Amino acid sequence: MYDVIIIGSGSAGYTAAIYSCRAGRKTLLIAGSIPGGQLMLTSDVENFPGFPESIVGPELMEQMRKQAERFGPEIVYDDASNVDFRSRPFNVTVGKKTYEGKTVIISTGANAKWLGIPSETKFRGHGVSSCATCDGYFFKEKDVVVVGGGDTAMEEATFLANITKKVTVVHRRDKLRASQIMQERSLKNPKIGFVWDSVVKEVLGDSNVTGVRSKNLKTGKEQLLKTDGVFVAIGYEPNTSIFKGQIDLDPKGYIITHKETETNVPGVFAAGDVRDFRYRQAITAASDGCKAAMDADRFIGEHYKN
Repeated sequence: MYDVIIIGSGSAGYTAAIYSCRAGRKTLLIAGSIPGGQLMLTSDVENFPGFPESIVGPELMEQMRKQAERFGPEIVYDDASNVDFRSRPFNVTVGKKTYEGKTVIISTGANAKWLGIPSETKFRGHGVSSCATCDGYFFKEKDVVVVGGGDTAMEEATFLANITKKVTVVHRRDKLRASQIMQERSLKNPKIGFVWDSVVKEVLGDSNVTGVRSKNLKTGKEQLLKTDGVFVAIGYEPNTSIFKGQIDLDPKGYIITHKETETNVPGVFAAGDVRDFRYRQAITAASDGCKAAMDADRFIGEHYKN
């Protein structure tokens, strides 16, 4: 029987493990078969406090992992396959083994949706990104392409317009799907241009991105766009498939929380990008992990005598 079972690593999961263990709670961290979260795909991280010279994403996650290990949680490097939150203690299954916990913290994160072309994978972290807030600064006074037409894409384009020389939005339709206010903001911005009815077929470059090849879906005509970076902004998908029917999810699959990290099931908490579709930063995920661990600690104190 564990006091706290944490499902998922990344900055939210590792931070939750640190705080849970320091509170004296017997903690199990189910880190996943590929631990570390989205920062494992990130090159330089310049906006995480405490690293004035920047740090690469995998190294930052490695330091968080070592810090968490120092406080003694049990860690399982495999994926949770099933959960049962119908009664306490809660059950979490990994492979053929089922673990029991007084509380559960879900920090399974969300994955960016990608275009699915080989050249995108080749340059991911080296000119291709899914986060303008994370990587936009590296393209100061340069030309960039944003792929997408929803709120996420327009938010990215507007943010990048404040940093870069020019932003070109490539969208597969002839009008945006974004909210009216975001459409007006981006369409009126003189630094944002649009390539309509088009998709990116290939990212071009050698060691660095030099352009993209796009194709017009109506005419079939292809064109080359010179660019120094590509930001794919076609949405995110939270990793919540095993929680369907167990806790409340919104229409997009994100966990619905109340009072910061509480789910609709008392004793089950959520932290990081699995519930946060607005900020999606390592620092805010870490903050969530801290809050969730403190909330779990209080819950145990209020509901269990020992």
